[in-house]
Amino acid sequence: MNLIGFAYLCTMILLTGASGLLGSRLLLDLLEAGNRVRVLQRNNSRQGNIDRYLPAQSPLRSQIEWVNGDVTDISALIPAFRDIKQVYHCAGKVSFQPADREVMHNINIEGTANLVNLSIDMGISKFCHVSSIAALGRTGIPGTINETATWKTSSHNSEYAISKYGAEREVWRGVAEGLNAVIINPGVIIGPGNWKSDSSMIFGQVQKGLKFYTDGVNGFVDVRDVSKAAIQLMQSNVSGERFIVVGESKPFRDVFDRISDRLNKPRPGIHAGPVLTGIAWRIERLKSMITGSKPVITKETARSASGINYYDNSKLKSTLKIDFIPVDQAIDDAASFFIKEVQSK
Repeated sequence: MNLIGFAYLCTMILLTGASGLLGSRLLLDLLEAGNRVRVLQRNNSRQGNIDRYLPAQSPLRSQIEWVNGDVTDISALIPAFRDIKQVYHCAGKVSFQPADREVMHNINIEGTANLVNLSIDMGISKFCHVSSIAALGRTGIPGTINETATWKTSSHNSEYAISKYGAEREVWRGVAEGLNAVIINPGVIIGPGNWKSDSSMIFGQVQKGLKFYTDGVNGFVDVRDVSKAAIQLMQSNVSGERFIVVGESKPFRDVFDRISDRLNKPRPGIHAGPVLTGIAWRIERLKSMITGSKPVITKETARSASGINYYDNSKLKSTLKIDFIPVDQAIDDAASFFIKEVQSK
């Protein structure tokens, strides 16, 4: 082990968002490497994902220090930073509901600003910010996107994308003030997670019977690769840079078909073009206004599902020499996990 790796294992790490799909996998990988991890958790935080990777009987759980707090609450964050040398910031709110705009901006932007400020004040040695490919911006013009992409105001950018872009600006501001930081921009993450809420929910939707497909293309990546990339970048001398973490850019239809086949469900057979998706989100909006329920499809999700976006992962591959798990394999592994959990209930 080199000196950088040895020093890495001797530090106390603060992890936010440990209950999420990526955060729970990252927690497992950090603990298995022998690290001490302090987890910032909200009082109402669900631990289903953590339990999935680290069941109650796992001896690794004894290496976790739990701290109650929220990224938006400075008073709770200050004690969480005690003796911390490295920070992995995975916490964030993902929503495409118009009603969630304010809280999403507060958590994603202001929460990140709080962590950046404290990291500078406390002399944190390195900071990893988990962003999103959404923060790279989308213009609606098909093409391949890399890390040099310049944000452009566009109706194709969701409020979630805007909030993640705003969060990145806080990190870049921190870098300008001397913070040693890296940013990763994962694509749609595939792995065992909350089958009802995070990106793993597509498995639950297919299980129920997904009928529609779109012509959209997006970047996908195995959760294990995202965790690996984050850890390796934190162990490296790389600083002040961001990296697209995408295994492959694939059509949504191919992904839906693969999941359907692995779950032994019919493939989606109805093409949802711009006209059909436009009608769908308007109907959902009207229903939401009448019933007060959250719409299943929004204008943002309909637009995102039809967008054609390809992502260039060459910078990360050349920096870390990483070999990505094929997306089809990622789907197969997650589907096997999903089937076992369904059968065990």
